[in-house]
This record gives sequence, structure tokens and C-alpha cells, in this order.
Amino acid sequence: MDESRRQFITIGATVAMGALLPKAAGAGGPIPNAAAGALRLVSYSYQGGTPRVGAVKTSGRVVDLGAAAKARGMALSFDPVSMVSLIAAGDFAVAQARQLMQEGPEDGPLVADVRLFAPIMAPTRNVYAVGWNYLEHFKEGEAMRLKTAELPEHPVFFTKAVNAVNGPYDPIPYDAAVSTAIDWECELAVIIGKKGKNIAEADALSHVFGYCVINDTTARDLQQKKHGGQWFKGKSLDGHGPMGPWIVAASDLDYRNLHLTTRVNGVVKQDASTDQMYFKVPRIIAELSAGLTLEPGDIIATGTPPGVGYARNPQEVLKPGDVMETEIAEIGLLRNVIGG
Repeated sequence: MDESRRQFITIGATVAMGALLPKAAGAGGPIPNAAAGALRLVSYSYQGGTPRVGAVKTSGRVVDLGAAAKARGMALSFDPVSMVSLIAAGDFAVAQARQLMQEGPEDGPLVADVRLFAPIMAPTRNVYAVGWNYLEHFKEGEAMRLKTAELPEHPVFFTKAVNAVNGPYDPIPYDAAVSTAIDWECELAVIIGKKGKNIAEADALSHVFGYCVINDTTARDLQQKKHGGQWFKGKSLDGHGPMGPWIVAASDLDYRNLHLTTRVNGVVKQDASTDQMYFKVPRIIAELSAGLTLEPGDIIATGTPPGVGYARNPQEVLKPGDVMETEIAEIGLLRNVIGG
């Protein structure tokens, strides 16, 4: 492990581009809160190699799915350098990946020693997102709306541009000439696995491939004061959507009671549970897919709980050098330095 990664453990340390050590993964120990046999899929590179798809063992070792399949003479049903290819290949691909993870070598690189990218490195479509999906966050947003509103009857949808997607340990760009009011928003991301349109709530979860962590990092001054009050630009600055650190297969995770936390420089800012969602995942998928086709690899950010910076008194914003940690305990941790 190079010295820059060791220094990254300490908040406020100088952070370099490249592979950065996720604190939750430790220096090579077991993955915290790891469910036995859970499938964790990553897009990663090792020692500067070509990005590829891997699976992270509970021990923290990474299995190169393409190399492991080749060693066993297994014909893969997906392209081992494309996460979306794996997602689109469906249940058989998941079964292959799980088998390779379970039977793969225990001498693969530690997750701390590889570079993790966003699991879906280059989405072909915008990230779908839900606004005001936790009641307390809806209430704290009254100041931004300038009036008290009735609780929504339908989910509030918007999108983040694909260029906002960023790695789980990569720096968040900061340009004071563009925005000086960057805020945090910890969210559960749903990854669509099966194409569908007009999906019924009762069938919605069968269209989910898996889940990961995303931070809907937001430029509040752009969101509130410019561009007609619409959200797209304030949500879509380059690199303002870190996600990962991996996708946990839907069959291995119950999304309904996950613990979400945001910390800034070690101080807890958001602390909530997905149980507090106003619109649950099946309702979100059903309403989003009404007249709109969802595709394998689509990403849905399901809304943030209370505790965002703009709603605090006094208001808080992220500054260059701040360390933003976004965690869903049952999935994993993102750590991003602002302007690093």
C-alpha cells in the first residue's frame, strides 16, 4: 500500500488521486457488517491495469471475475469488463458471479489495494432521483420552498447528469466561481436489473438488481437562486454524485431498514433509517416507470433523510479539504475529500 493511502485514513490528510483506502474496509480485514455469502460487485483496477468487474469476498479479497472464469474454463454470460453487461445478463450471470466469488482464490488483492470506481462507471442515462422522500427532510425543506406545502401525493422526480457520477473515494471537484454552497445528501441507490415499463408495485422488486450508496451532492446556490429554481444544474456538477463502494445483490439485502449516516470531518450530520422513507422502493419504481421504460443499469437515488447543511441554523456548506463520509452500514462507506 502506498503512503498516500495510509495517510488518507487520517481526516484532513493530504489526498492524492488514485486508489484511496476505505476506512470501513480496514487495511485488509473482513468487510464490516458483511452478511455471509453476500455478493458485492465492484468495478476496479489493480496496479494500473484495465478496469474490470470483480466480487469482494467477506475476507476483503477481490476476485477478478474474468480471470477466475478463464481459470475454470467457464464461459461467462457477460462481458467481465462491463458491470452493465453483467446486470443485463440477469439471474444466470449473478449465479456465475456468486460461484466465482465463493470459489475464487483467497490470494487476490485486498480491496484496500485496488482502485474502486463507481460500480457503473459510465452510465448511459441520467441518474434518476427522488426529492423530499423522508418526512423530516420534507419539513426542513420548507425554507427553500418559501412556503409550507402539503405532503406530496406522488414522488418528486429529477435527474442528475451522467457526468456527476464519481468514485467512492475520489475527490469532489470544487470551483468557487461556480458554487460556494455545496451540500451533502446520503441516499440509498437502487440499480435496475430488468427492463420494464408500467411496472406494477407488486412486481417492482423483481426489477431490482441490487443496491449501493450514493451521495446526491448538491450546489444549493445553483439549485435555489439560479436557472429558474429547477434542480438539474445544481444537482449535476461534475463529480457531484459519488457512489459505491460496490453493488450488493438484491437477493442479499433487505432495503427496508438500512442505517444511513453522513459525517463531515468525523461529525455526524445525518443519521436515519430507510424505514423512514415516505415512498418505498416499489412505489418509486412503479411511478417512475409509468410510461417511461427503465433499462438494466439504470440508477435511482431514493431520497435523503434530514440533516442536510442548508437546513441547519446557521447553514453549513462543504469547504475545500472537508472529508465527507457517506455510509449505509449494511452496504458500505464512501469517503470523498472536497476539492482534493
